[in-house]
Amino acid sequence: MIRMLWGTVGVAVLAFAVFEAVKYGGWTWLALTFGVLGPDLAFLAGLGADPRETGRGRLAPKAVPAYNLAHRAWLPILFLVVVSLLPIAHAVFVPWFVFGLAWLTHIAIDRAAGYGLRDAEGWVRGRAPVA
Repeated sequence: MIRMLWGTVGVAVLAFAVFEAVKYGGWTWLALTFGVLGPDLAFLAGLGADPRETGRGRLAPKAVPAYNLAHRAWLPILFLVVVSLLPIAHAVFVPWFVFGLAWLTHIAIDRAAGYGLRDAEGWVRGRAPVA
């Protein structure tokens, strides 16, 4: 049930983000792209990790803090609130707002697909394989 709710949130927020990107064009498309793909750049923090620490859905333990921070749902929500309250020009506001929407979309779709936050060893919480 929760995953279905996350999926609904993801689709709704994505539709709004795409609507805004189509409406305003320009930099909003770049913001949309970075917002959707950006949170997974946390995987780069695990580059060079021992191959025995990764594989079969496991994230390198040294990348877990960055990954978990980028995948906390309250961060893009807070980002959207702050951006909405800042006294900035509309042309500056829209790409940042679309970025926040896309970031929230990424998190919602990840959660709907069953990918949540990671434990200290790099496994999706509650889904570590039995040895």
